[in-house]
Amino acid sequence: MAYKTLLTVITDEPHLRPALETAMALARRENAHLDVLVLGLNHMSAVPVYPDAGLMMMDQLMEDAQADAAKLDAAARKLLEQEDIRWSLAGAAVQVGALSDSVAQRARYCDLLVMPRLPVSKATPKSQIAQAVIDAALFGADIPVLVVPPAGMPPGWGEQIVFAWNQSREAMHALRAALPLLCAAKSVSIAIIDPEWHSPERSDPGGALSQMLARHGVHAEVNVLAKALPRISDVLNRHIRDFGADTVVMGAYGHSRLRESILGGATKEMLDHAEIPVFLAH
Repeated sequence: MAYKTLLTVITDEPHLRPALETAMALARRENAHLDVLVLGLNHMSAVPVYPDAGLMMMDQLMEDAQADAAKLDAAARKLLEQEDIRWSLAGAAVQVGALSDSVAQRARYCDLLVMPRLPVSKATPKSQIAQAVIDAALFGADIPVLVVPPAGMPPGWGEQIVFAWNQSREAMHALRAALPLLCAAKSVSIAIIDPEWHSPERSDPGGALSQMLARHGVHAEVNVLAKALPRISDVLNRHIRDFGADTVVMGAYGHSRLRESILGGATKEMLDHAEIPVFLAH
């Protein structure tokens, strides 16, 4: 299996170029088709008390969203037409409440969503929109997501990969979704943080997984890490630096999204702080 249809979603002009440049580079590397969805957003969530004023406002906001979509469409098309990749572009104006459905409908026919990273712990409108797009792909379309940091793709991206393994369903789903990347990597670290003593793998943490990957031709080593720092993400990011990784693969939202949004969690923390691309699947 390979990633033959990539998707990126653009909802604002400042992130248009970073999102497209990353997605285009990956499409070129994978010899894949790039599907670009540009959305103008209508942020109106409630109708004012006065019906006539409400209708006028709704019409104006939808016209503004259509104008935004047209502007993004033109800017994206200008960049794409300079490239030697296969691509298609679609634009639409949608209400924010319908954003997830619009993205999920498009994403379900793609292999991978590529998105620039915006810190999700900062409750800004842009970060909330970015999170909604990621969640729509993970939960609405059941496809993996590659979240790229502001610095972009590191040189030689995908050669040194850390895979965060905790025996969860989400982690195994991420592993299977990331197999094309893992098979192409020069080396892979299976990172296991504080394995539970009563785990089925307690006598050989990561052994069965390493054997499975070896049969796919993946060169993997197992690294058992102590939780010597307050957060799982801190331990994982330290190991990423020590290993010299250029990508991390992990399961997304082992806890509920609501719990992570309130209490935090490894997914949210990695989206906030990771300095390399994060490959997620649920």
